[in-house]
Amino acid sequence: MKKDLLRVLVPSGMLGYGFPLDSFNRGLAMNPDFISVDSGSTDSGPQKLALGSMTCTRSAYTEEMEILIRAGLEHHIPVFISSAGGDGTNQHVEIFADIARELAHKNGWKLNMALIYADIDKEVVRKKLGEGKVQPCGPVDPLTAQDIDDATVIVAQMGAEPYLKVLREHPEIDLILSGRSYDPAPMAAMALHNGFPAGLAWHMGKILECGGLCTEPSSRCMVGELHQEYFDLIPLGDKERCTPYSVAAHTLYEKTHPYLLPGPGGTLDLSGSKFEPVTEKIVRVSGSQFRPADPYTVKLEGAKRCGYRCICVAGIRDPILISQIDPFLDSVRELVNGLPAEQREDSQLIFHVYGKNGVMGDLEPNPDFVPQELCVIVEVAAPTPQAAQEVCNRARIGLLHNPYEGRMATSGNIGLPFTPLEIPLGEVCAFNVYHLMQVDDPAALFPIQYIEVK
Repeated sequence: MKKDLLRVLVPSGMLGYGFPLDSFNRGLAMNPDFISVDSGSTDSGPQKLALGSMTCTRSAYTEEMEILIRAGLEHHIPVFISSAGGDGTNQHVEIFADIARELAHKNGWKLNMALIYADIDKEVVRKKLGEGKVQPCGPVDPLTAQDIDDATVIVAQMGAEPYLKVLREHPEIDLILSGRSYDPAPMAAMALHNGFPAGLAWHMGKILECGGLCTEPSSRCMVGELHQEYFDLIPLGDKERCTPYSVAAHTLYEKTHPYLLPGPGGTLDLSGSKFEPVTEKIVRVSGSQFRPADPYTVKLEGAKRCGYRCICVAGIRDPILISQIDPFLDSVRELVNGLPAEQREDSQLIFHVYGKNGVMGDLEPNPDFVPQELCVIVEVAAPTPQAAQEVCNRARIGLLHNPYEGRMATSGNIGLPFTPLEIPLGEVCAFNVYHLMQVDDPAALFPIQYIEVK
């Protein structure tokens, strides 16, 4: 059934990061049709997929889920939480489901929830790979059978279809907890379910999945009001506002093309989009179009264990050493290379020189800048914890005592702010599956379980 207005409340861009209750309650007072919040990202690295860790603590998720579920039940509106735990694996969907059960028992709630799983059977990926239906997503190598074997788990980013299936089969659902999702998918699904144009549905979801990052200054809580011809973006804080510039700029967030935004099942085309002020705080967006794709593809994500990491943090204030830091670090590398091969164990030694080019590396636009001080982080990755610490130790000794031209001190070259001097960071992980896979039925790929908690 086609509606004239659909209102969504988004508490923040990431579950577990916190949000202001006064702004959230202000949004509730606007009678939203649903609440939606994302929980996933690959930005914080591959360890979630490879090791089963989560972006935030269980207690942080529990605290915010209690607020959101209570609000949903009291206002008789569904709550969508996507990409559980950060990576959206089945394991983390189950953890979120356990949290919801605990909260229901604690508060005496009757709770109808749907769990949507995103783990993909490796045999499915192997079959698709053999059929030539898996391609790189961006500048990555083609997928191999070894990559599939090495990945601890593989998830796929679901589009709107699994959510649409839940909304059709259980229109009175209270809570949807999903695995890895394309970030705008829950909001787009609710909009499509209620008869709104796909272009506006996906565009509103694309902006609001980040909460209030489209405001000046950036904020947390937002309300989106979707109409048949446009949508309005409404900040809920006292000091924040949306402007056409801030909204248009955020539309380009994490994208490689200025107006074509690919996702599951098609591409959002913003070439005809308009961004217009409604008030000093509210911006209206119109003209966005969605171009379906054939074949339908989903993005696969996987990560593998690679070894172990150890670091050392060092400060340098000597201008004589700073002036020749590159050849000095080469001398440290030569010292490390003198270790017996059985001690180095195919290790990798990386120097991060903050104050010089630690952020930009070879892309640093001002390489001739002479800083007053440097922070050198020694990073070592090796097959075993022992080798990582051994190499890091030798590099730290080189930083501390290697000679350099013009040296005036007879003791240490560096300051060491932390003990232990070599700091083990545990396992090293790497993304090794980041590919697009063609699918025939995008809903069938993601199993759904319905649970009633009394």
